Amino acid sequence: MDTITKEKLDKYFNITKTALEKAQNSEEKVNLENARVEFINMVESYLKDAKYFEEKNDFVNAFACLNYAHGWLDAGARLGIFDVHDSKLFTQD
Repeated sequence: MDTITKEKLDKYFNITKTALEKAQNSEEKVNLENARVEFINMVESYLKDAKYFEEKNDFVNAFACLNYAHGWLDAGARLGIFDVHDSKLFTQD
């Protein structure tokens, strides 16, 4: 699969909007113990998934997984879990 359909795009817009609303209406829960390990695990899992989808020639889902992986890296940098100082690789300098 190498095409993102309007239906797939609509599905993910809906999921993201619903998740954002839930997050906006939630309480803050902060427990950063093991956060670095958890973030790295999520990135590695999404990279593994991306490779799996690439091998299946499902480039759309491979690309999505890579974006999720990088999102976790950016979130970790933004929260200070990773001290990276690299504005070319992260949204946080």
